[in-house]
This record gives sequence, structure tokens and C-alpha cells, in this order.
Amino acid sequence: MLIQIKNSCTEEELETITGLAKESGFKTSLVKTHNARYIICSGKAEFDLRHFGSLPGVKDVHMVEEDCKLVSRLWKVNETEIDLGDGVAISRKDLSIVMGPCSIESEEQVIKISDFLAENGIKIMRGGIFKPRSSPYSFRGMGIEGLKFFSRHCRARGIKIVSEVMQVSQIDAMYDLVDIFQVGTRNAQNFNLLDALGRTDKPVLLKRGMSSTIQELLASAEYIFSNGNERIILCERGIRTFEKAYRNTLDLNAIPLLKEKSHLPVFSDPSHGVGIRQYVESMALASVMAGADGVMIEIGEIPERAASDGQQTLSLTEAKQAIMKLRKTYSLKKDFLFLEQ
Repeated sequence: MLIQIKNSCTEEELETITGLAKESGFKTSLVKTHNARYIICSGKAEFDLRHFGSLPGVKDVHMVEEDCKLVSRLWKVNETEIDLGDGVAISRKDLSIVMGPCSIESEEQVIKISDFLAENGIKIMRGGIFKPRSSPYSFRGMGIEGLKFFSRHCRARGIKIVSEVMQVSQIDAMYDLVDIFQVGTRNAQNFNLLDALGRTDKPVLLKRGMSSTIQELLASAEYIFSNGNERIILCERGIRTFEKAYRNTLDLNAIPLLKEKSHLPVFSDPSHGVGIRQYVESMALASVMAGADGVMIEIGEIPERAASDGQQTLSLTEAKQAIMKLRKTYSLKKDFLFLEQ
């Protein structure tokens, strides 16, 4: 059971609600976010919803029997929208296209790509400054100094940025310089990091673990939400399977399933999902048709010279073509769904 608490609820009323839940046989957890308060009631008990719904201070009561209650669509039918400020928002009303290099490598690179994005109306740029690499000898990012000029140039152009945080100790240093914290596949079940990000008010883009089930992805999102942060984006980025013909298997099934099970926005990362440049655009288009609210695509001026993931990076010419196709596909899909109604 999930109990929504009114903003006007007093501490005395809150104690009465919690007390009744415990008397009914529930284990209770109070969740306070930047927008609201909730009481999560765990365990099986016989009770009458009307007893809770009629209590002073209660806004609504929902039966949510699954473990991941806060991220579930069973209590929140309307999809979560995330306002990034300056007219930039993530919602079902428009397709979010996120582009940028795998790694931030130089100030000149950031200027070139951010200019390209601004010219093509792209409002969110991705770029790693801390890079988890399979080999300790690979390029591992420019760190906070790279993030400083990354942030400065993007903000001058009205572009929001998303960058990966790898450990709790990096959050404070990154906080004022990013608009969205990204949790990469290797940290998808780093619960200390998820807890800490839940205590911030910055949006979190949570990538699916390379071997995670849908339930495990939702459980990771629940960690963030239960610590107070409702501003979460789920991202399908491909899972590790037996197939070796491409880097990962982009699980397109996950997109409509996540949209059905959760009210959170869902992104797709076809660059990591397939890992081969010539297939990235088609998988991005397929993601849009599957219902993704946004796509993340790696781009670069000369992909072959990229410090990381050049094999899956689109050139600026390829990126411009992909932008046009993505917008046209999204528009056609919206028109088709409108005709169905």
C-alpha cells in the first residue's frame, strides 16, 4: 500500500496515519521528496482502504502490491515530466534527443559539438568526464577540469548537460556543473551511490545494468526515489547476451514494458546498445517507434580519432541526418496515434 500525504498534514496527523498502518500489521517507511510525502506500507495485512482514506492529512491511498511502489504506474497514471529549466523539459509531449561524445577530450571538441547541437536545436549534450573503462590503460576522462569548460560552453549556448558520476565523493564537485547525473551500467546496482543521488534534487538518468532484469532496473530506481528524488529517467542501453556479432543486445522489448510498469520517462541508448556505427540510426528510430521518450547518441567530428567508443560514434554529417529522421519519425508516430483515437 502507498499512502500519499497532503502538504498540509501536521506531525500529529502523520503519527496517527503511521500508527494505524502499524496496528494493521504493516511495516511503514516515510518518504519525503522535494514535491511530496508518502508512507510506504510493506507486508500483507487485512485492512479497509476507507479507514486510511478518511483520515485527516491523507491525500490518497493506493493498492500497490509489487515491491517497487514509488516508481510504479499503479498509483501514478500520468507520466512524470522533468523540467530542466530554460524551457527544456523531458516529457511525452516531445522527443528528447541527447547527443555528444563518449568522452570529453578537449575544449575545442566541446565548442565544435555544442555549436553543432545549437544549430540543430538539440538542447541536451552528453559527455563523460569520469570514464569507467574495461582496461586501466584506456583514456579515463578529464575529470572536474574538463567538466568546467564543458559546462561553461554548453550554458552559453542554452544547452543542458548530462554526465556520468561514478562514486559518492564526486557528487558535490559535479553538482553545480551538471543538469542531469548519469548512472552508468556498471553502477546500476551501486546502492550507496543511488542512495546519495536520491538525496539530491538533480535529475538522474539511470542506465540499465548490462546483466540486469527489468525488475532490477526498477528496484534501482526505487532506491533513488525512496531517498527523496522523484526526477528519474530510465535508460535501456543494451544487455549482455550470448550474441557476439554486436557489442550488446538492445532490448527494445524493455521500452514498452517499462512504459507500462512505470510512470518514469524512458530513454534508449542505441550507441551502446548495438555498438556499431552503421546500425545506430536504425536502432534509434526503432526505439522511437517502441515508445522511447528520448534517445542518446554518441557523436564526434572525426569518430575514428575518438579516445573512446569511436566505433559506435556518428560523424556530424551522420548525426544531422539522424536528427531529421528521428524528428520526422516521432511526428509521424504522433499523427498515427492521433488517428487511432
